[in-house]
Amino acid sequence: MTDSTRFNLPARLLHWSMAVLILAMLLIGVAMVSSLADYHVLVALHRPLGFLILLLAILRLANRWRHSPPPLPSDLSVWQRRAAHASHIGLYGLMLAMPLVGWAMLSAAPYPDPLVGPVVLPPIVPQSPMLYAWLRELHTVLAYALFGIILVHLGAALLHALIRQDGVFASMAPWRSRWPTKTLPAVDGGQR
Repeated sequence: MTDSTRFNLPARLLHWSMAVLILAMLLIGVAMVSSLADYHVLVALHRPLGFLILLLAILRLANRWRHSPPPLPSDLSVWQRRAAHASHIGLYGLMLAMPLVGWAMLSAAPYPDPLVGPVVLPPIVPQSPMLYAWLRELHTVLAYALFGIILVHLGAALLHALIRQDGVFASMAPWRSRWPTKTLPAVDGGQR
């Protein structure tokens, strides 16, 4: 693979580090709702990881704005291109929305929002029990949506790596791919 057919190094590093963080966040979130004994410890992990994901998502968007992703293979149908584009918009939207909704939810609660140690996040919405309840429900719904879109993303990655072997997976792989790839011409403008 050439550098023009791969995402740049910052994009790959951000992708894989965020994948680990988001998976950890989803698992911590599930544990938070199922374990009263460990709730405060899990929340203390969840908060700073959420803020870190928000910062990394902003960096990732800035990198993507400055460095276009490699083009999609030319043999992808129009619906596949649109689905790829829509799924990435959904992923980026949720990577931004989840931490912001979580921050707003904690801001609406009647207690401070400590990030780490003495560092407290400023409130971004007024305190309100009704708003807190609504934002908590929204945070849960968005978490399920994120989990679903991650499963679709993972399925598409495996399809490209194992079945199509078209270089799409290799373009984001953190290593120089050993996956076999078919040589397919790319179409400009088919951005992921």
